[in-house]
Amino acid sequence: MAEVPEALGLAPEAVQRVLEAASLAPSVHNAQPWRFRVLPDRIELHPDPRRRLPATDPDDRELRLSCGAALFNLRLALQGEGVRPLVSMLPGQDAPGALAIVRRGGTIEPDDEQRALLKAVPRRRTNRRPFHEARVDPRQCHALVRAAELERSWLHVVVTPQDRAQLKKFVKQAHEIQLRDEAVQAELASFTGHRPGSTDGIPAASAGVRPELQDEWVFRDFQGPERLPGKDYESDPLVVVLCSFYDGPLGDLQAGQAMQRVLLAATVHGLSASFLSQPVEVHSVREQLRRSLGGVLVPQTVLRLGYSTPVAATPRRPLSELLLEPDDCRS
Repeated sequence: MAEVPEALGLAPEAVQRVLEAASLAPSVHNAQPWRFRVLPDRIELHPDPRRRLPATDPDDRELRLSCGAALFNLRLALQGEGVRPLVSMLPGQDAPGALAIVRRGGTIEPDDEQRALLKAVPRRRTNRRPFHEARVDPRQCHALVRAAELERSWLHVVVTPQDRAQLKKFVKQAHEIQLRDEAVQAELASFTGHRPGSTDGIPAASAGVRPELQDEWVFRDFQGPERLPGKDYESDPLVVVLCSFYDGPLGDLQAGQAMQRVLLAATVHGLSASFLSQPVEVHSVREQLRRSLGGVLVPQTVLRLGYSTPVAATPRRPLSELLLEPDDCRS
């Protein structure tokens, strides 16, 4: 498709702005596993099977989480254009292969909070650099918990030393399992390092510094620069577990929207965030984490939050690669 068409009563340039905002969502290794089908009465969100990570994410759970984040950005950007989004998730035969359909549900005047979140969309970054030792203010922490609740999800704040030690153990355990998995390491390598002109993956400028054995938390090695002598990762970041209330594809999509709202709220409050995804990617460890949370909540991702220096944006695929033809129902 050469041009972005009209949709939902919006001119092509407005639809383009909406889709570009949606594409700024986070994804594992910045794989960007989403595509869009634009019709006059709808915008469909589809997964991109070519962007799957079968070793790291064999059940496509994180793929759906990322698409849920793109869906939240899409909703927010439509509100910025004065459109009230009406969302149908997992629409089935209404749009074969789609994860969601967004239709026009009338008009809306975005409120101050929506405008602030929308402004944060291009400023949000996954910040893999060390954070400063300054603690997150309790009021900011409350705002993040509220952001998850507004999207019908739960943000479990890891507070007690016992809970932090247990989560740290889960991260390390899962990380060591993945280090021994050649397929997982191959997927990581394929999206990191020096890849001139690439429109996906993690470039060195966004990789953070190389992890070292003495770090309190275990981080993936995205082939960033060596750290300065004597400089360690922070020992006590705010760590939270984003959870859904039910398991399965619908819960994944719901949690992805909550995850993005939390990340944008963090950006509005001047906070940086990155992922400690290992314990939710290894099934056996994820089950241990779920039991530690009481067995009812479904852990979807782990976030580290704090204050840090600015980081460069990761590249994005051109919109021409993200658009499905109007008569193409394949996802």
